[in-house]
Amino acid sequence: MYDDSLEIIELELAVLIRRITSATSHKKVGHLDRSAYLLLHQIATNGAAGVKALAGEFQLDISTVSRQAAALEQKGLLYRIPDETDGRAYSLQITEQGLTELKEDKHLRMKRVGEVMRTWTDDERQTFAILLKKYNQSVLIE
Repeated sequence: MYDDSLEIIELELAVLIRRITSATSHKKVGHLDRSAYLLLHQIATNGAAGVKALAGEFQLDISTVSRQAAALEQKGLLYRIPDETDGRAYSLQITEQGLTELKEDKHLRMKRVGEVMRTWTDDERQTFAILLKKYNQSVLIE
């Protein structure tokens, strides 16, 4: 049932994860860690969202997202919008400072990816982008 391509993909994913882990522990790109970057990106792209919705999007516990959001709120990168119908509920919105840091980090990350892929053709980058997005969408837990 398994073919050579699955064996190669499995191994290359393990190598990719290992190299990314190693690179991020030695040479951090930008000021935001991965969880902060993704949380800010999600809100900046899709608008204000509640902790429950964000937890669902990232397949994390509500408590994890709540803790991450609280840290970003403390740094002035997010703020709470109270829910008018439920006094306990709120949505999170990105601040101007959060947008600025997100844009700076995105620029640095894209620069780094560009350096790594500098010898790739436009077609190779486009194909990889399409397939990587498809892969990430396929691994969503239902």
